[in-house]
Amino acid sequence: MKIFIYICMIVLCMMNSGCKKSYLNVKPDKSMLVPQTLDEFLAIVDNSQSVMNFTPFLGTIGSDDVFITDNAFSSATVEIQNSYTWAADVYQGTAVIPDWNRLYQQVFYANVVLDGLAQLKINKNDESRYNLVKGIALFERAMAFYHLSQEFCLPYKKTNAKTTLGIPLRLNSNVNESVVRGTVQQTYNQIIDDLQNALNLLPEKVSYKTRPNKVACMAMLARTYLVMEDYKNAQSYAKQAYDSSNTLLDYNSLNPAASYPLPASLPNGNVEVLYHSTILINATLMNATSSGVSEQFYQSYLDNDLRQKVFFTNRGNGLFSFKGSYSGNVFYFSGLAVDEVYLILAECLARNGNVNESMDMLNSLLQKRYKTGSFIPLLASSINDAITKILSERRKELIFRGLRWSDLRRLNSEPNYATTIIRRVKGETFTLEPNSLRYVYPIPDIVVNTSGIIQNERK
Repeated sequence: MKIFIYICMIVLCMMNSGCKKSYLNVKPDKSMLVPQTLDEFLAIVDNSQSVMNFTPFLGTIGSDDVFITDNAFSSATVEIQNSYTWAADVYQGTAVIPDWNRLYQQVFYANVVLDGLAQLKINKNDESRYNLVKGIALFERAMAFYHLSQEFCLPYKKTNAKTTLGIPLRLNSNVNESVVRGTVQQTYNQIIDDLQNALNLLPEKVSYKTRPNKVACMAMLARTYLVMEDYKNAQSYAKQAYDSSNTLLDYNSLNPAASYPLPASLPNGNVEVLYHSTILINATLMNATSSGVSEQFYQSYLDNDLRQKVFFTNRGNGLFSFKGSYSGNVFYFSGLAVDEVYLILAECLARNGNVNESMDMLNSLLQKRYKTGSFIPLLASSINDAITKILSERRKELIFRGLRWSDLRRLNSEPNYATTIIRRVKGETFTLEPNSLRYVYPIPDIVVNTSGIIQNERK
């Protein structure tokens, strides 16, 4: 069985190897073996080491979370340099774009499973396992579509979502079928539909944090509705997730001097982790001696805020490298965690007019982040004051989680919270204005050329 599953994995990789050229022009060999049993389908969605459970990195490079030294910039790949400086032409002919290729590979794997399950005859004893596999596949397809939408189409705005181009929505494993870009509304509708269908199928508990359960699905729904600025639904799902799982780490129990102070997410070390994934491996981003955060951001943490020393190492010369991944190692955690649920719930409570409750939620989180006995609860004088305080803590808490790019995109339409990012690289100044078209990454040229889909403007 293990050998057959391994063969299936190789076959699927081969079938999808066209992503290196274009995920649209793959011609699978009909003689290849294909999965046929629940165990084999489960093995596909459990492939967390090479396909699933990875999220993009270009948005993180483009965000104001990241500071890269001039020396590191000089040795970085062209797509890193151009993402960091928001160049119009990001790839300059590069054929392999992991943020696009890997995510559509995840979509392909999920579709293989969903198509296979639709043809599978099962008995009553297999129903719970069938539901688990289908729920995971739907969740993982939704995750892939969500992350693609954060980089390759404009932010969701209710006023124009039905007329703005979204991403190509692959909903089956037939790679010979032509595909066009859906609208932004269709993109988010599909993400929501997949997650809501998954929620009805997933169990309360799972054996591994690389598999989603109900609370992880609730948290992902909350995140999705948040970027859609649907604060009513975001609050509802965040509250459901909070009611199901709200245990926080007490940072007083951590050793800030450790190389990686946070407990390992896998297999079950970090109680806050609801679903484990990591940002795609990138040498520049993960080089502790050449990338991190600016001194200005490092100093934004107040006295007795334990996150400053838990999250960062002072390398000197104004570089503060990140070591606070919820993976508990060098890989940057980008999954779903309880602290994000607290912050979504706090922000939505504030936006929906419940200022005191929003600050109670924020303070519940922060008291676990400050030195015991030192934290003074925050107060807010208005809705805007509450949102400002919550967003400030959101950025400090969720640093390097792959979330900042989405936050910048959604908040730039609000003058009170819009951000102009300025970078100085090797003596040259670069600026990213709020609502710039450069908040949308170009679709890889080879995909546009082979499929005929419309390219994103990036003036």
